[in-house]
Parts: sequence; C-alpha cells; structure tokens
Amino acid sequence: MNPPQLNEFAPFYTGYIQAVGDDVFGLLESQTNDFPALLKSIRPEKADYVYAEGKWTIKELIGHIIDTERIMTYRITCVARNDKTLLPGFEENDYVLNTHFSDRTIESFAEEFSLLRRSNLFLFKSFTEDELNRLGNANGHPISARALLFIIAGHLNHHVKILKERYL
Repeated sequence: MNPPQLNEFAPFYTGYIQAVGDDVFGLLESQTNDFPALLKSIRPEKADYVYAEGKWTIKELIGHIIDTERIMTYRITCVARNDKTLLPGFEENDYVLNTHFSDRTIESFAEEFSLLRRSNLFLFKSFTEDELNRLGNANGHPISARALLFIIAGHLNHHVKILKERYL
C-alpha cells in the first residue's frame, strides 16, 4: 500500500508516516509479536524507571502506546465508515496523569497490547481500498483512514526507538 499523500494528514504525523515504508500491514503484523517480546525482556525493577525529570516511566510510556492505539482505531473506524463527525484531539499527558499504570505489570501490558493489536488487525484488514481512502477530520485536520494505519504503525516505531535509546 502506498503511503498517504500530504493532504491526508496533519504535518504533525509526518515522522510517524515516514517511519513505516510501503508494507504497513506487514509492519502492523510484526509489531503484534515484536513489541510484546520487547516488553517481556524488560526487567521488572526497570519498569518504573524515568530517564529524565518530567518524563514518563516505562509503564506510562507503554500505557500511552496502548491508549493511542485505541484512540487511533476509533478514528480509523469513524473515517472508514464515512462518519463525518469532527473527531476531537486528546491530551496525552492528561491521559497518563489520570491512570494507575504503576499498579500494573509489564507482562499485563504485553498481553493487553497483543490482544488489542490482533483484534485491530481483523478490523484493519476488513477495510476496502475505498474505505481506506476516505477522509475525515481529527483535531481540526483532514485525515484519511489509510493515513491512520500508517500513524498507528509509525507511532509504535517512534516509541520503541525512544524506549531502546533512552530507557534501556
């Protein structure tokens, strides 16, 4: 599948989309197993580590990834179904501040992500080309369902890179 065109997403998402390549479904599939495997390799005593003041813990970063996957999946469903509702943005820091991610284990996050992504892949693969090309509006910007697929995959790649470089 070709990457989305510039008119299909807000400039904020450019880095996520560029981190994907042409085989978005292949990447989404491989992330389904690779990300939980990475999580399971993290020592439990490292789970609440913060690499700098004001940054999230590893658990909070993982929780953010899962929350974002859910939000973007809701958006792609709305856009693909031709729902013209203006979709709101979300404040990621507020989401993290209002959780209890620290009470959870890395293993529980790994299992949750795996199940969530497997379920989402059934939805993503059910979309037709016409549905993936549909445009909606999220946070005041045009967005295509196709762009959202790339954003979901690229967002995870972005945070995995941060996790490896700054936390591990």
